[in-house]
Amino acid sequence: MRLRALAVSLALVIGAARGAEPVTVKDIRIEGIQRTEAGTVFNYLPLKVGDTIDDDKAAGAIRALFATGFFSDVKVSIEGDVLVVSVQERPAIFTIDINGAKDITKDSLKDALKTVGIAESRIYDKSLIDRAEKELKRQYLGRGRYNAQITTTVKPLERNRVALTFDIDEGEVARIQEIRFNGTKAFPESDLLDLMVLSTPGWFTWYNKNDQYSKQKLSSDLETIRSYYQNRGYLEFNIDSTQVSITPERDAIFITANLTEGQRYTVSEVTMAGSFPVPQDELQRLITLKPGEAFSRERVTESTKKISDRLANEGYSFANVNAEPVIDKEHATAAFTFTVDPGRRVYVRRINITGNAKTRDEVIRREIRQLEGAWYSTEKVNRSKTRLERLGFFSEINVETPAVPGTTDQVDVNFTVTERSTGSIQLGAGYSTSEKLILSTSVSQNNIFGTGNSLTVALNTGSLSRTISVSYFNPYYTEEGIGRGFSVYDRKVDTSSLTGVAPYSSESLGADINFSVPLSETDAVGFGAGAEHTKLGVFTTSALRYLDFVNRFGDVTNTLKATASFSRDSRDSVLFPTSGLLQQYSVETGLPGGDLRYYRADVHGQYLLPLSAVLLPRVSLSLNGEYGFANGLGGQPLPFFKNFFGGGVGSVRGYTTNTLGPRDPNNNAIAIGGNHLLVTNAELLFPFPGSKTDKTLRLSLFTDAGNVFGSGDPITLNNLRYSAGTALTWYSPVGPLKLSYAVPIRKQPLDNIERLQFTLGQTF
Repeated sequence: MRLRALAVSLALVIGAARGAEPVTVKDIRIEGIQRTEAGTVFNYLPLKVGDTIDDDKAAGAIRALFATGFFSDVKVSIEGDVLVVSVQERPAIFTIDINGAKDITKDSLKDALKTVGIAESRIYDKSLIDRAEKELKRQYLGRGRYNAQITTTVKPLERNRVALTFDIDEGEVARIQEIRFNGTKAFPESDLLDLMVLSTPGWFTWYNKNDQYSKQKLSSDLETIRSYYQNRGYLEFNIDSTQVSITPERDAIFITANLTEGQRYTVSEVTMAGSFPVPQDELQRLITLKPGEAFSRERVTESTKKISDRLANEGYSFANVNAEPVIDKEHATAAFTFTVDPGRRVYVRRINITGNAKTRDEVIRREIRQLEGAWYSTEKVNRSKTRLERLGFFSEINVETPAVPGTTDQVDVNFTVTERSTGSIQLGAGYSTSEKLILSTSVSQNNIFGTGNSLTVALNTGSLSRTISVSYFNPYYTEEGIGRGFSVYDRKVDTSSLTGVAPYSSESLGADINFSVPLSETDAVGFGAGAEHTKLGVFTTSALRYLDFVNRFGDVTNTLKATASFSRDSRDSVLFPTSGLLQQYSVETGLPGGDLRYYRADVHGQYLLPLSAVLLPRVSLSLNGEYGFANGLGGQPLPFFKNFFGGGVGSVRGYTTNTLGPRDPNNNAIAIGGNHLLVTNAELLFPFPGSKTDKTLRLSLFTDAGNVFGSGDPITLNNLRYSAGTALTWYSPVGPLKLSYAVPIRKQPLDNIERLQFTLGQTF
């Protein structure tokens, strides 16, 4: 149609101008425009007043205006010395309405329409409607809605405009009804199904959508199965074909994979060849693939990576390590030769950082251990990435090391970060038969103004206590990495309403300053000082020890205190650790010049062991222990409000907070705290059944043991309290939800029980 109109227009021009001399244009007149500004036409018109027009120039003008896409017809004619340009505008899209969309938002669908050229204020092209409908259907196909129907209505409007309406019938979601494997002999089909993300409908698939077919997920699942076989000796395993079929009603999907397992191979020999800038014996020890063992693709990959990383630590970042097998099918063995080509030694030209719209560059660079101008080191680059992950400021960190163009011995190191929300509002609630409802809230920002500094304002309130605190910490108070922090707090405690605890009240107002000094990548020491003003209140029902303390020191005390600590943290993550070791040692002491002299020490450790080595992927065992001890100094007793108390979250779950430990000699029903604390915990962390690889939901089974002891009390297994239970953690759209239920074991008649607790947090 467009070419025919162009030919007709050219014929008119040529026919009018045939046999005539070229005309000098004295004026230009535009006819037929309704929405388009005349200036827009003049801008695209390759002619202006004063030009001489002939057949070729007229044809060029028509082609130029057609090329804009604004017009369905263009004519050019000469009236005397006036050039007349007549156009017929294409209609413009005035509005786009989408009806019936529920599973996908209207804004998302409109964004999809833009990709095919359909958007408000754009020129309407009838030929794009078919593409638009196909694009909308494609959006629904990705959601498993294969029955989605799209009906488009075009309504003409005044001023050469149209209104588009897309009526959508989304249809039902097609779900996977069956997944089958043909050719499986070595392993049960159920084992292979457990490896897959895709699954048939289950009670949890409403959330993870894993019962909806996805080509990408299926490809990933098949690769997982391939690795599973090849890591267990099946070197020649192959996936011959896959069939994905849908029922005529388009509401059920069937997946079939045809496999050839092959025979199971063992490793007969492992050798090395090539060039060795690092002693060959050292590289040989890095190979985890051993003769006599079953072939494992994972171990081959692990070995080549270890050798490559070792060479990269010496600057050979382009080292090429290949494991070449020689297969003996008759004896089902394979010999491997690891060929090493170190390539050139390279150094880092420049370190680039992108993606940090909020976090300042220096906050990131101070964590990077690879230096510009130094030999490239994989170990230092990986350590830099780990340190950035431990900040908790980023949801994703990617590192690339491209070669510098035109050089053979230089690379750039590019860190690309994706920032996450580092501010949070935490809301918590708990319930017990003694303290009833406990509420807590805190507002924190761990990366205030992008400086890497943290600020927290917290409020905890219940019938037992109320605490208001403000804390601030700068991890790089000095360029050497010495951190400095401040905290101010106002704490009130009233145990008179708490069953099972000796009644007293206290109001403490204090301030602290603390410093953190790094000793290595994993070790740090801390020092601090503070002052605390405390007003005590006792009752006639208070423990005799409490009454004696107030009679001796009065109900108002001022304390000067100092703190010291040491920590070693080799965990793989601060927020979600799955492996590594944490050790923390701390001591607090009342200094001369204050009313109270005492010391209070605490030792805490956590060891996390991933259990993938014993065929429990994504399962970790967490072992925790804490021991605290305290006493008075200079002939003074330990202040009773500095006692250790046990029970509740962070201690022995299943027992009411602060109710474990020594009892008042005059009233065995109330706990008074003690100067020794011992708590141990073992917790098995694993994915929620049915959640597959979803990390937002996790279950744990735990057992707790511990108690509080007074001076001279024997610390024995018989004197400990025990509990066991389960906990659920879900990182829901409204924040992390943690729910735990504990059952006390070997509880004593005077023990106070608290079984159920939960917390809910919201990120902003």
